[in-house]
Amino acid sequence: MNTLLKGTLVGGLAGLLFGFDTAVIAGTTQGLAQAFQLDPSGLGMTVSSALWGTLLGALFAGRPGDRFGARNCLRAIAGLYVVSALGCLFAPSLAVLVAARVLGGIAIGASSVLAPIYLAEIAPAHRRGMLVGAFQFNIVLGILVAYLSNYLVGLADLGADEWRWKFGVAALPALLLCGLLFVIPNSPRWLAVKGRTKEAEQVLREIGAADVAGELARYARGHVAAGSKLSWSRYRKPMLLAFAIAAFNQLSGINAILYYANDIFAAAGFGKVSADLQSVMIGATNLLFTLLALTVIDRLGRKTLLIVGSVGMVVALTATAWIQWSGMHRDLLLWALVLFIAAFAFSQGAVIWVYISEIFPTEVRARGQSLGASTHWLMDAIVAGVFPAMAARSTGLPFVLFALAMLVQLFVVARWFVETKGTRLEDIDV
Repeated sequence: MNTLLKGTLVGGLAGLLFGFDTAVIAGTTQGLAQAFQLDPSGLGMTVSSALWGTLLGALFAGRPGDRFGARNCLRAIAGLYVVSALGCLFAPSLAVLVAARVLGGIAIGASSVLAPIYLAEIAPAHRRGMLVGAFQFNIVLGILVAYLSNYLVGLADLGADEWRWKFGVAALPALLLCGLLFVIPNSPRWLAVKGRTKEAEQVLREIGAADVAGELARYARGHVAAGSKLSWSRYRKPMLLAFAIAAFNQLSGINAILYYANDIFAAAGFGKVSADLQSVMIGATNLLFTLLALTVIDRLGRKTLLIVGSVGMVVALTATAWIQWSGMHRDLLLWALVLFIAAFAFSQGAVIWVYISEIFPTEVRARGQSLGASTHWLMDAIVAGVFPAMAARSTGLPFVLFALAMLVQLFVVARWFVETKGTRLEDIDV
């Protein structure tokens, strides 16, 4: 198999685990609430516990990534996924469950930093949007697989332990990732920065680089031009862009909706199996529109997708808020959420990890990605933590706030975001 394709598939599998672990919680919230007698605030704390782990993983993955390389660090991350899945499956108490979820969160957070970096650094410029976007495609594939898995486990009628098996299924793809990470090479950019030029040349040939000497020269120029410290004075604009795209990603409400999809449908009067099925439809929509975005991201560009998606999300979130507040036309709730998911997947979902991986120089790319990812997970933890209590008071209010945030995003993207399509990483200047 072609080395570039192999690296893309394995890097993408890290995204599948990311997506699975993110969404599997949606099918366990009611079981967890019953098993541990959790009120809305307690449930929010339990769900968001994994997200504080993602914040830790994102914050501290950058330096090891720069030092040891993204591929090598991903091997350790795959091991954390396995431990987390088995810990949730056999957890004897809420404390152990939360600890296992935090470990899984650390793996997700670190994956969100290192897998896009690896993919960006092996991809040619004209295909980078699509290949790094494969990470997002696998995230949404993982979300769909989690929803399908939850539905199938639910059909097995496992009783009070059903939630355990929904978590435990993740051990299988985690073990597969562990093995496959030993059949892909290190990034040629990372090898060149570390002075391992011969190895970098070999990898460049394996991934089909047309001008090996030219690529190595560009790596050298990028390394000399970049400082090793991610300083505010030197990298203010890429840092602000990374912060903005990551914060708006979560202020859209995407993960709150994914985590609590079953609860949202239950509040609208749907039964458990029906809610599971509607969650599957949301996951399928996410997958379809992510795939569509990946076919046009290198042609239309990152900014265009973000602008189009912002408009669609404002419309969908406003409709969802009205349905929840008025209590009318609840049969349209699924379609409003499907429109939201489609708009998100076509824009923010497809763009975020591509964009953050592009806007920082090689020498600080892992730390820049860490900044963006940690912002993403911090906002995710906050939004997911407060959503149940907020929705318990007013089912429509969260969606109004999400819609307002997307209006602000529309303005910020149009005014300040820089287009990066088709430009070599070393030549991007923000």
